[in-house]
Amino acid sequence: MRNTHLAPRFRALALAAALLSPAAALAAPSSPSCEVDRPVRFSGLNWESNLVLAGIERYVLEHGYGCKTSVEIGETLPMLAALQRGDVDVTPEVWPGQIEGAWKKALASGKVLGVGHVYDAGEGWYVPRYTVERHPGLKTAADLARFKEVFADPEDPGRGRIYGCPAGWACGTLNDNLLRALGLDKDYSLFAPGSGAAQKAAIVSAYKRKRDIVFYYWTPTSLVGALDLVKLELPPFDQAAYTCMTDPKCAKPVATEFKPNPVVTGVNAAFAKEAPRLTDFLSKLTVPDDAIDATLGWLETEGKEPDDAARYFLKQYGPVWRQWMPADVADRVQAALARE
Repeated sequence: MRNTHLAPRFRALALAAALLSPAAALAAPSSPSCEVDRPVRFSGLNWESNLVLAGIERYVLEHGYGCKTSVEIGETLPMLAALQRGDVDVTPEVWPGQIEGAWKKALASGKVLGVGHVYDAGEGWYVPRYTVERHPGLKTAADLARFKEVFADPEDPGRGRIYGCPAGWACGTLNDNLLRALGLDKDYSLFAPGSGAAQKAAIVSAYKRKRDIVFYYWTPTSLVGALDLVKLELPPFDQAAYTCMTDPKCAKPVATEFKPNPVVTGVNAAFAKEAPRLTDFLSKLTVPDDAIDATLGWLETEGKEPDDAARYFLKQYGPVWRQWMPADVADRVQAALARE
C-alpha cells in the first residue's frame, strides 16, 4: 500500500530529485494536450461501420490525445461538402470509387485529403442461397429478367422489386444506372428504403421467412457475414463504364462489376495542417477484415450501439490499434479502457 504520510522534508527532497534528474523527467507520464482548442468534428454517416469507426477514433482522440470531439450526422455527399467547407474535420470512411467524380473534385480543390487505407470494401446484388437452390438458372444479375415473378413487387405485382440503397445514399445512382444498363428497368422497380435500418429489417424479415428477395448490400457488414447469401455475377470491371455509372447524368450506362473500394479517411486539409499528430494517427489507422467483421457481428448479436462496439473493438484488438499511435497515447487509451 502506498505510504501517504511521508514527512514534508522527504517529500521535498523527492520532488527536488525528480526536477533535477533528466531521466526522471523523461520517465514522468506526459499529460495529453490536444493540437486544436475546439472539438474535433466527425462525419457520422448513417451506416454501422462508419459509426463504429467514428466511435473508435473519437475515443482515442479524447482519451489518448486530450481532445474534445463531436459528431455530425448526415448523408455521404452533403458531408463531403461539409468536409470541404471545414464544417467537419474527419470522415472516418470514404469510399472513393462510389463517389468517384465528387471525390476527385474534392481532392482537386485542395481542401480535402484522403489518408490511410482503412480496409477494402465491396458491393453487390445478393440473393439468399435458398433462392438459388429453388431457381438454379439464377446466376447473374442479368438473369433477373427471367425471374420477375419470383421477386414480385408487393405494391406492383406485375413488376419485380430490387431492394436498393436507402434514400439519399450515393450508391443510389450506381444502382439506378445498373438497373438501366441491364435492361431491367422495364420489369423491375428499384425500391429505396427510408433508412439503413429499414433496409436491413426488410432483408432479415424475408430471410427468416424463407421468402425470395434480391437486394443491394455492401461489405464489411454483419448482415452479409451472418446470412448465407449468393452474390449475383456482373460483367468484369470496366473503369470507363463504372465512371459513367457513378454519374446521375449517365446517358447510356453499361453494366460492370462494382469497383473494389479501398476505403480511406477523409480529412479537411486545413485541419491536417493544424493537427499533424492527429492526422498521422488517422493515416496509420487500418483495420483487418476479421477484426471489423467480428466487431460488427458483435454489434448485431448483442443489439448494442456503435459506441459500444467501438469500445468492444478497443478492448479486444489492442495489438491492432496500438500500432496506430505513439506508445504514450496508447497507454492513456488503455488506462481509460481499464477504468470502465
